[in-house]
Amino acid sequence: MADKVAVIGSGLIGRAWAISFSRAGHTVALYDAVEGAAAAALGFIDSVLADLDRNNLLNGHAPTAVRARITAATTLADALRGAVHVQENTPERLDTKIDVFRELDRLAAPDTVLASSTSALLPSSFTETLPGRSRCLVIHPINPPYLVPAVEVVPAPWTDPAVLARAGAFMRAAGHAPIMMQKEIDGFVMNRLQGALLQEAFRLVADGVASTADVDIGIRDGLGLRWSFMGPFETIDLNAPAGVADYIARYEGLYKTLAQTQRHIVSWAGPLAERIEAERREKLPVAELPGRARWRDRRLMALAAHKRSADTDIGS
Repeated sequence: MADKVAVIGSGLIGRAWAISFSRAGHTVALYDAVEGAAAAALGFIDSVLADLDRNNLLNGHAPTAVRARITAATTLADALRGAVHVQENTPERLDTKIDVFRELDRLAAPDTVLASSTSALLPSSFTETLPGRSRCLVIHPINPPYLVPAVEVVPAPWTDPAVLARAGAFMRAAGHAPIMMQKEIDGFVMNRLQGALLQEAFRLVADGVASTADVDIGIRDGLGLRWSFMGPFETIDLNAPAGVADYIARYEGLYKTLAQTQRHIVSWAGPLAERIEAERREKLPVAELPGRARWRDRRLMALAAHKRSADTDIGS
């Protein structure tokens, strides 16, 4: 029998979670305290299901079946009633998270997992005083989660290990690839990796080494091609004849030398921001951003479909 999932907050992330959980076979109660927000989210979901179906990304379910499992709840209590998992997606403000999780802990059944999609707040910062804090954690997606499977599963110091394992298993069963963190840290895993790359990208532009377009080429047509199906450790394991130990022996000295030139932090604001903004707006006017975002999502659909096919034909 399908489990019920409560998705609290129906913005960009909430509506994407609703698709992900529904195509996994769950019933989804979508709740938003802002009037009309849940209805708008349902409208967006209606607009993308056909594209997902064309790319075989609905797990064999018909778009009508996926949509039928998603309903808008009129109250928070109704959304939580009978839910085995709660995915919270309210604004990224600490006071909001504290208030919302106080209500979630009060209203949800004692064994319901309470997860936040926050990308910046540590789970300990908004769950410490809750009677049910042991069932609280962060499950942070990469947007949009119905197209990007990786999710960060982040425990607070008091999260029950059984809850952490249950949340990871729930994500895997829903088609996600959980990053099972052993403890909380600012930025989690994804933003720390992305932050290191972005800092170097800004530094290269600031130092006059390359333009924004050329840096984008380096990732899009270079490193990103391999990274779309294997991570950095597997990459270096295959980039030396005898594997990762051989790679370290060959190249650690090079990267130590590079690290000496990467210690200065450049400010992203001011003249550098103006320069990068000018370069980006020359390539893509502000008015065209929404259309380009839709292009991105359609490309992600095609990539997700290709990766599924390649996993079957070539192996994962």
